[in-house]
Amino acid sequence: MKIIILGAGQVGGSLAENLSSEANDITVVDTDESRLRELRDRLDIGVVHGAGSHPDVLVQAGIEDADMLIAVTNHDEINMIACQVANALFRTPVKIARVRATAYLNNRALFDQGAIPVDVLISPEQLVSDYIYRLIEQPGALQVLDFADGKAQLVAVRAYHGGPLVGQELRYMRQHMPRVETRVAAIYRRNRAIMPTGSTVIEADDEVFFIAGRSDIRAVMGELRRLEVAYRRIIIAGGGNIGLRLAKKLEGRYNVRVIEHNKDRCHALAQQLERAIVLHGSGTDQDLLIEENIDDTDVFLALTNDDEANIMSSMLAKRLGARKVMTLINNPAYVDLVQGGDIDIAISPQTTTIGSLLTHVRRGDMVSVHSLRRGAAEAIELVAHGDSRSSRVVGRALEDIDLPEGANIGAIVRENAAGESEVIIARDDLVVQANDHVIVFLLNKKHITDIERLFQVGFTFF
Repeated sequence: MKIIILGAGQVGGSLAENLSSEANDITVVDTDESRLRELRDRLDIGVVHGAGSHPDVLVQAGIEDADMLIAVTNHDEINMIACQVANALFRTPVKIARVRATAYLNNRALFDQGAIPVDVLISPEQLVSDYIYRLIEQPGALQVLDFADGKAQLVAVRAYHGGPLVGQELRYMRQHMPRVETRVAAIYRRNRAIMPTGSTVIEADDEVFFIAGRSDIRAVMGELRRLEVAYRRIIIAGGGNIGLRLAKKLEGRYNVRVIEHNKDRCHALAQQLERAIVLHGSGTDQDLLIEENIDDTDVFLALTNDDEANIMSSMLAKRLGARKVMTLINNPAYVDLVQGGDIDIAISPQTTTIGSLLTHVRRGDMVSVHSLRRGAAEAIELVAHGDSRSSRVVGRALEDIDLPEGANIGAIVRENAAGESEVIIARDDLVVQANDHVIVFLLNKKHITDIERLFQVGFTFF
């Protein structure tokens, strides 16, 4: 596939790295020559220096026969205009734009009625705030990923000493939870991936990825660690787009405080929030944190645009008694360095955004793609099409499907007779039907093309 990416920042660069390793023809356009040079030296891609919304620059990048334009610069207007130009002059088939401003996103008629020809809108702030909200809904989880509109969830949790299943083989999971359907998709032990089997023994400190219906998540977590009490008091340091969106989602159910250093922004936040309390100050102000009872705070969220400030405020909050600390980290190199010490969960906006973009770029009918373990692994929801003659999955039991190494099917979501979606946890004799949503966990994303081919329909299907 020939893809042009506008913007060589964290998102554009990460996307180029992901897609260039999957046999795509990638060209990145940006006004920053040094950043383009760094990407070209590291990746097998083309680069063009210039303004991405200019027709002559797009022509230089190869827009005339491109399959897709992905506009992810830091400027909404450039992204939208680039899509307009690509559509009007070159009839580019698929146009994806990153749009951050709520003023645009709240007026969907701009896009739905074709005034601005964007096929897919990506809002990183919305994706990140939704991701953090799911973590708060499931206390103790390291990651929570939705499938089938949230009916099934893939959850990562660290196994603790004393958990009923810790020290036992996975085959005994059903005896522990006879009424709960679940499947362990992967285990990471000392940062090494383990493909689970019935004889695999869960050890303390293992990072366990399991899939289950949304209503069963807490029961499974209780087998791996002591369940945490539901969160109540939350402090958000940083009242930017992510902080505001998250505070709006949380303020109806939780006691929320937002700390913002810009006085004008504080006034704007106070006008848009109904119940949350807005405080003028800094997340690194020890006196302010103590005054706001940080030692009685369930979750401290550092969500400013400054990685260093986020890290320092998080470490301070933890040492002053915050029960759980989650930190927004834009620099991927920092994520592994900080998570697991004073910082409980490091959140990478790039990882969250890349997964959403890959959903629309990959071949095959993919409903969702989630990038895991800093991009090394993936969880994918695909739709099975065809029949037993034209498909290598439809009409076959899971044990007979030739999955690539390091891949396993965690669950299937199937529409029942009443037209409702039903989550069916994978078992060897489960037969895939046409239109099933199949949830696949892939330990090594280098096999993604094998998964795409596996779900492609052959020529005999009409």
